Amino acid sequence: MVTISLRMPEDVLNDLKRVAPLLGFSGYQPLMRAYIGQGLRTDLERLDSALDVPELIESLRRQGVGKEVLESALAEAKAVYVTSDVPSSASEKE
Repeated sequence: MVTISLRMPEDVLNDLKRVAPLLGFSGYQPLMRAYIGQGLRTDLERLDSALDVPELIESLRRQGVGKEVLESALAEAKAVYVTSDVPSSASEKE
């Protein structure tokens, strides 16, 4: 284990302390590790199962899809990926 320092809103910390024993955790820190681990595994699974984008682009080119259409589709897909499944508070700066 590595020790880190993390700033978070006091109400979130209080909620973690309240919920942890109800979920069978010995304290709020193990609950935080569980939440972080679950989110990380979800994102890793989503990233690992993603299509091989360069191969897909090349296949679409061979089938006659134009460069402008491909660039537009890529830009749209990146925008959707970045904003999907991200709570609005996660994108706020501290």
